[in-house]
Order: sequence, then structure tokens, then C-alpha cells
Amino acid sequence: MASNASGPLKGLRILEIAGLGPTPVTGMMLADLGADVVLVDRLQPGPEDLDVGRHAIQNRGKRSIAVDLKTKEGVDTVLRLVEQCDAMIEGMRPGVMERLGLGPDVCLARNPKLVYGRMTGWGQDGPLAQAAGHDLNYVALSGALWWSGQPGEAPMSPPSLVGDIGGGMMYLMVGLLAGIMSARETGKGQVIDAAIVDGSAHMMNLILGLKSAGVFVNERGSSLLDGPHWYRTYRCADGHFVSIASAEPRFHKLLLEKLGLTGDPVFATQHDKTLWPQQHERLAALFAARTRDAWCALLEGTDACFAPVLNPDEAAAHPHMVSRGVYTEIDGVLQANPAPRFSGTPAARPGKVPRRGEHTESVLSDWCGAA
Repeated sequence: MASNASGPLKGLRILEIAGLGPTPVTGMMLADLGADVVLVDRLQPGPEDLDVGRHAIQNRGKRSIAVDLKTKEGVDTVLRLVEQCDAMIEGMRPGVMERLGLGPDVCLARNPKLVYGRMTGWGQDGPLAQAAGHDLNYVALSGALWWSGQPGEAPMSPPSLVGDIGGGMMYLMVGLLAGIMSARETGKGQVIDAAIVDGSAHMMNLILGLKSAGVFVNERGSSLLDGPHWYRTYRCADGHFVSIASAEPRFHKLLLEKLGLTGDPVFATQHDKTLWPQQHERLAALFAARTRDAWCALLEGTDACFAPVLNPDEAAAHPHMVSRGVYTEIDGVLQANPAPRFSGTPAARPGKVPRRGEHTESVLSDWCGAA
């Protein structure tokens, strides 16, 4: 049986072909929410695999089988499992699964209700489809990287979050669940083409609407959320950082009150772009005069829209995060608990990371009725 015994996706069977990037994180989220996720592992780690053992949080809660996909026996084993699952996910370059004999046509012939999820950076087609790439490249091309970073500095986004997770995993997850709902209604499966360039571009629609309205412009440092003094991070006296995001006038007014700047002529106008550099310089000097803890004592929990910039270990220990139980440790590995939260079908505590091939016999027995 699946290691995760509760959650809104209990009873769902997912087959995941081992790979890198957002695909294993998609499998993790499905397992977090109760699905029985079977990971098809290689017999031995490949040259590009990050084989980190119990630290592979992205594999928690899954069951692992080990097969050689370059053999007929290995492919036949996977096809037997395909017949029994609701969805299958893979993150190979376009054409690889077809060459293995596990492409969508073959799998859908074996299971017409199958939802076949494909995760790539560039998509299944297009001039770049066969090119190598990573998160940073995909969000650069999609436009999602453009406003990342401070004016005058090179754009940089948090590693893997905007592309792999936001534009990749989340869109593959939504596509899978939508496809499964459709298959249950119509009896017909389909292929989900989830590309990071597509998803990260789609995430831009809110900003693109603001750009069309003139609120955002194609010049870094000149829009509401990437240039003004009231939407930035600041270095403190101890070398730590804090974040300020007091965009609305009432929040900005409170920020000025808290900082003792009410009535200061430099800050009399919030949206005069010509004053933004001077205002930023003043706030930078102000925040540099006290420690992060001192600023937390003054601003945290107020409507000034403030938060300290924390590393993951600090975040796990923050009172708000502790109160909500956001983080946990399993086998000594810090990790975030399942999200979002469900009132009627809560997810179980995350499962452990499986050993390679640990569940080969039990999976074949559970899904196919024979080892």
C-alpha cells in the first residue's frame, strides 16, 4: 500500500519516470496530498543524477521500483503499471520516451484513460525544443526574469522557484488534475504538454495587465514593484536584510510614521519617480543604522508591510512559522510540510524518502497482482 494513507488525493495512482527538475517535485506534491506515487528508478544512478539518498526531499512519500528501461523486460514492467494508473509523468527531452517505447501513443493504447504528463523547459515543439537549458534560461526567454533584481544590477531570480517550480511543477500539477477530472467524466485520457516557458509566461499576466495600463514599463527600476524606496530590501547594521513593501498610501504613511519621517519634504510625494533614488538612499542609510532584530521589534506585525529576510533555518524557527507548523524535520532533514491545507481531508505527515528499488515487489503485487 502507499505510504501516505490520507489526503485529498487518496486512491490516485501516479507513475513517475525518474528525472531531474520539476517532475520529481510534482510527484512529491502529489504524494504529499495522498496519491500513491510510484517512482520508476534506474537500477544505478546515471552520470547526471543527484543521488543524495535520504536528503532527496523531492522523493518523499513515494514508492520506488528499479528497472532497466533499455531492456524489453523493463519496458514491459512499466507498461503493466501504466495499465493500472491514473496518470504518468516524465521530464525527458522530446522524443526520448518514444525511443524507449514508452511514448504517449503506446501508453494510451494500453490505458485509454491515462493522463500522460510531459514536463520540459522549452516545450514538446518549437525551434528550441531539443536544446539543453535550465530554470534561468527558460524564465529569461519567457520574460519572467526581466523585473528580477535591483536597477543597475544583473537580473537574478531565486534558484528554481520561478521556472522549475512556479512555471513548471505547478502547471504540470494543475494539468494532471484537470486531465484526470476530464478522463473520469469522458473516459478519455490525453497528453499534458507542460513547458516552463509557457507557465512562467502565463504567470506574468497580472504584470502584463499593469504594463498595458502604464503602471509597469519595460525599464527596470521604473515600476511600482521594482524601483521605489517602499518596495525593496535593505541591509541592516549587522549585515542582515529586511524587506519593505508598503505600496498602498496608507501603508506608506504608516511606514514613514514608524521611521520618524512624517513631514520630511523628501518623502512628501510617494510616486514622484525623480525622487526615488534620493528616497532610497535615505532609507538605506536609515536601515543600516540598526540591526535586523531592532527593525523587527519596531515594524514586524504592523501594517507597514515589513518582514525580515531569513535563511531557511531562521525561517523554520520564526514564531509565525512555528505556530503554523510550516517546517518539519524527517530523519534529520529540514523540509516544509505539505501545502495547501485541507479541512476535511488533511494530508498525513510527509513520508520518508525511499531507497532505490525498495518497493519493486510490493508495487507489482499491489498494482498488478503479481511480483
